[in-house]
Amino acid sequence: MGPKDFFKLNGRVALVTGSSRGIGLEIAMWLVNAGASMVFHGSRPSDRLDEAVRKAQALGGKAIGIPSDIGDSDANAALVQEALKVFGHVDILVQNASAQDYMTVEGFTPEEFAREYNCNLRSTFELVKLVLPGMKAQRWGRVVTIGSVNQTRPSPRLAVYSTTKAAIANLVMNLAREHSGHGVTFNNIAPGVILTDRNEKALEDEALRTKLQESIPARRFGSVEDCAALALLLCSDAGGYITGADIPVTGGMHL
Repeated sequence: MGPKDFFKLNGRVALVTGSSRGIGLEIAMWLVNAGASMVFHGSRPSDRLDEAVRKAQALGGKAIGIPSDIGDSDANAALVQEALKVFGHVDILVQNASAQDYMTVEGFTPEEFAREYNCNLRSTFELVKLVLPGMKAQRWGRVVTIGSVNQTRPSPRLAVYSTTKAAIANLVMNLAREHSGHGVTFNNIAPGVILTDRNEKALEDEALRTKLQESIPARRFGSVEDCAALALLLCSDAGGYITGADIPVTGGMHL
């Protein structure tokens, strides 16, 4: 086998949540390019979700799109059931979808707290629980969660979001210790400021943009490709001996 063979995902099925746009879409497309069949996911039906499926199919990949509210337990069960119905197995789970809102602790309502907790943390527990038995049975699986630089440098206006991301990183370590002996790896990617549509509006503020860029040792913002390249490593045989890792993709902003 040559070096490229270790990155091939032929015969593998991946479920990437929040994959109709941004980091999730880029990760999904890299996995498709490596040979994986893909379950694209969006929070609701959209042209973006449909277009993602079309792009994957145009590359010769097998792909479906499933809209689903990952903050809802029944919807998570239905999402995995549909993936299993179509493909028979799920080998790779990339838990990318999340919810956040900029507000101080005083501004949080119980409803917003529940929304972010359910979408970010509880959904990760539930989706892992749903796909883990199949991965363990076949003795091969990859779980990658998408955290945030806010795990270690929390923004004052992202208190709940930051807390859920820190909890997910802790969960990954727990899962890795318990289940890696079954051939399943668990890792967390913690992006910094990535140029996505989610960050586009905030970065329109020139003063904020300059301040953020100066806080990053690499002196640049990250790209979705920076995250996708690492995700491919962690989802392939090339990363098979990496588990329990919390890897910052921040240009040094986490330091």
